[in-house]
Amino acid sequence: MKVAVLISGRGSNLQALIDACESDDFPAEIVLVLSNKDNVQGLERAEAADIPTMTLSPKDYDDRASFDCAMSDLVTQSGAEFICLAGYMRLLSDDFVRTWRDKLINIHPSLLPSFKGLHVHEQALDAGVRFTGCTVHFVRPAMDEGPILAQAVVPVLPDDNADSLAERILEQEHKLYPLALKLIAQNRVRVAAERVIIDDHCAPEGALSNPQGFPTPTK
Repeated sequence: MKVAVLISGRGSNLQALIDACESDDFPAEIVLVLSNKDNVQGLERAEAADIPTMTLSPKDYDDRASFDCAMSDLVTQSGAEFICLAGYMRLLSDDFVRTWRDKLINIHPSLLPSFKGLHVHEQALDAGVRFTGCTVHFVRPAMDEGPILAQAVVPVLPDDNADSLAERILEQEHKLYPLALKLIAQNRVRVAAERVIIDDHCAPEGALSNPQGFPTPTK
């Protein structure tokens, strides 16, 4: 499966996808890395892996819709049939999301539907939750909404601050995102009635991944 990755920054999740795709048995190939910002580290990561890169500046377009239309055209021209958002920091237009419906996924650093938007680690700490984590989901027009494909659980430790919690969650993001993409590329994933169904479901490749082996929180 040919994949485009949209980025805006350093691209650590992009690097996790690049590393996974370099395995001979991984069923996906990144054919384009597209950034809305110049000179970001993610572009350097892609270039180091000999992956085609492009930069598209929103300043060159009248509005978000025209920018997203141009971006969609570039993705199509690359031959990509699927899109991964990896630290892409712009809201997507409804038309873009509809065009790539069920062919567009994102990773978010919380256990959705909890803690949407920005400053999610601060939100988790302020709420006093015992567990948080990360979620891979299909993208819908509303922010941080859409059918959930995979989640990884991370405990909140008594001495955590936002930075330490973010660091441990990011480690799990780097494991979870390639897993989610692999399931899709293997044609094991479908969306029905806004819920993800994984064919031949078996642990740990399921809707919930708990790679650190922590117990599920009880009521």
